[in-house]
Amino acid sequence: MEPSEKYIYWEEAAKYDLETAKAMLAAGRYLYVVFMCQQAIEKQVKGLHVLYTGDEAKRTHNIWIIFDAIFGKEEYSSLVMNESFDQKVAEHKPFFADLLYYYISERYPAYKQKVSERVGEVKAQEVLTRTEGVFLWLQSLSQFSKQ
Repeated sequence: MEPSEKYIYWEEAAKYDLETAKAMLAAGRYLYVVFMCQQAIEKQVKGLHVLYTGDEAKRTHNIWIIFDAIFGKEEYSSLVMNESFDQKVAEHKPFFADLLYYYISERYPAYKQKVSERVGEVKAQEVLTRTEGVFLWLQSLSQFSKQ
């Protein structure tokens, strides 16, 4: 499969997860909203990794590590590097860390109770809204790839 085809695969999986997050919000399953938001962003970034590098990303759920493996390299960052890109990266990096926290909390029962106490409807909606914006920005980065 070509990198562009793999990217489409990852992007479709990410869109599905984003739609699932919306469904979970409507169902009142707030912890699953934030978990699916993490999954959507992770998959979109993994798709970008394949698109830019031609290789699958490392087996990690840390979105920043995957993102930095692409855009931390001059050969790829120079394709999109501008003031707006730098600003968006600085803005979204802490959000990537927040999303990792939601992933860990869903996967490890000891954290699940703590996080579920902190994630109500308002927080879930905030995370979903932010995810939708970040998702669109990540999708826009696909246009700069040489693939």
